[in-house]
Amino acid sequence: MNNFALIGAAGYIAPRHMQAIRDTGNQLVAAVDPHDCVGRLDGYFPETRFFTEIERFDRHLEKLRRGPEHARIHYVSICTPNYLHDAHVRLALRLRAHAVCEKPLVLSPWNLDALADLEAEYGCRVYTVLQLRLIETLQNLRQAVRTATSGPRPDICLTYVTRRGAWYDVSWKGDPAKSGGAAMNIGVHFFDLLLWMFGDTEHSEVHLHSPRRMAGVLELERARVRWFLSVDGDDLPAEVRRAGKFAYRSMTLDGEEVEFSDGFTDLHTKAYAEILAGRGAGIADARPAIELVHTINATDVTHGTHRHPLLENTVSHAAPALRRA
Repeated sequence: MNNFALIGAAGYIAPRHMQAIRDTGNQLVAAVDPHDCVGRLDGYFPETRFFTEIERFDRHLEKLRRGPEHARIHYVSICTPNYLHDAHVRLALRLRAHAVCEKPLVLSPWNLDALADLEAEYGCRVYTVLQLRLIETLQNLRQAVRTATSGPRPDICLTYVTRRGAWYDVSWKGDPAKSGGAAMNIGVHFFDLLLWMFGDTEHSEVHLHSPRRMAGVLELERARVRWFLSVDGDDLPAEVRRAGKFAYRSMTLDGEEVEFSDGFTDLHTKAYAEILAGRGAGIADARPAIELVHTINATDVTHGTHRHPLLENTVSHAAPALRRA
């Protein structure tokens, strides 16, 4: 059994990590969050030591590190705001623990190089959760695409709309310097999926770039992809709104829907099982999508020729490129 610590216990995604730790037969020893609304721990690990200050949490884990092997922390799960991931991965490595970090691993590609150096220095791994790669339907499609020997590149249309209220704009998620913008915050796992399935980027255009919506086209090695991302509820299809649902995801291949809506609930557990077996996604796996999103965020908006269908009634807005930090 491995001992875990968790940073960001009050966050939205933390319960999936708690469940994954429990379901893989491990123990959550300590958790931290500046917010103390963490009663969710009772459903998973009620004996977990909880801290509201990262400094006291760090001191506690360092004390455990200097104690017996069975008591020290082996993995640190990171569920914090995007801009803090880099610092919290470094904290895990300094404790001689493996890091299990939510996506995006970092906001800027060059920070991956520094983490790779620290990974080698401390002899611990940096993992990230790229759970869409674990959906069987998509694994089968990837295999079919990669073994195809002839024919035109397929046309992919990816649409992801997830409604967010007014709070989103004033939270860290609405601040591009902290979240990486919509392409990073809600899109990076889809971009990872596309690159993993269809190969490297040959050309990229951005057709829409606003705080709540982004869209563009990618020419990949094995596909052309028109993509649209939104946190605006007005972009939800009418039938989705009538059903009282708040999210819509769709991927079509040459007009045919690719079904991958089922099986999302236990993907974090599957990701943890892969990590614990030494097969989890690491820095090299995370790099292509992070580099692509960084390029997208720095690209000027153009009208383009292969526009996403939802852009017909949408006005393009340019956003300033993110500053290098």
